[in-house]
Amino acid sequence: MRRFLLAAMLLGVASSAGAADMPDIPILRGSFTDGLTSSRANWQGYYVGGQAEYGSAISKVPGDANADLQRTFVRPPTADYNWQPLGMAHSFNNGFGAFAGYNAQFDDVVVGVEANYTHAGIRSITDSVGYRYLASNPFAFESLTHSTAIVKQSDFGSARLRGGYVVGCFLPYAFVGAGFGSQTIDRSVSAFPDPIAIATTSASKSKMVYGYTAGAGVDMMLIGGLFARAEYEYRRVTTDVETNVNTVRLGLGYKF
Repeated sequence: MRRFLLAAMLLGVASSAGAADMPDIPILRGSFTDGLTSSRANWQGYYVGGQAEYGSAISKVPGDANADLQRTFVRPPTADYNWQPLGMAHSFNNGFGAFAGYNAQFDDVVVGVEANYTHAGIRSITDSVGYRYLASNPFAFESLTHSTAIVKQSDFGSARLRGGYVVGCFLPYAFVGAGFGSQTIDRSVSAFPDPIAIATTSASKSKMVYGYTAGAGVDMMLIGGLFARAEYEYRRVTTDVETNVNTVRLGLGYKF
């Protein structure tokens, strides 16, 4: 019995000494798993990237947008032109562009500024056709008119203010901004029978336009500073012809 008690005491002393000499391993205390669950991506700093987009555009073309051209048509004595008003111009377009900005991060909150540029093939078209039949023959044309307007917006650049909240490797964000771009409006009219005098059948006008933009998206950190982006943007340009654009975008960027 004495030998058993003596052996137990010696074993206890050895165990206490061994535990005291063991290195401090964080995973045994739970700090390793705590670090994994509380880790967040670092979005602080400058970044650049490229993007592709697809969207729709609606241009509010005035119904009498071609009235000045129509007034140059002098109808033949035997015909009466029937000009019809224009309506909304619609289109679906794709495009591409680039972005660059700076993020300031405060724990999980990220605020920043961004310059965004897109080159898109926005080409909204509206046209109207007017028929007038002979009173003596409902199957024969007295006159036929055609009126068209094409609204093009090829480039648009904007300055944005962004705000987001870090969720692991994701950065959901919202933004507002303002910018400018180029817009061209091509107009044309035609009639049958031909006018008895030379008429102005087409006109084109290009100008710089201004507008605002707003939307939301999410950036996802992939590896190192490389991140992917998915975004929705609403853009409104108000000029002689107001244009509303809704786009979805996919992008790839790098944070330095």
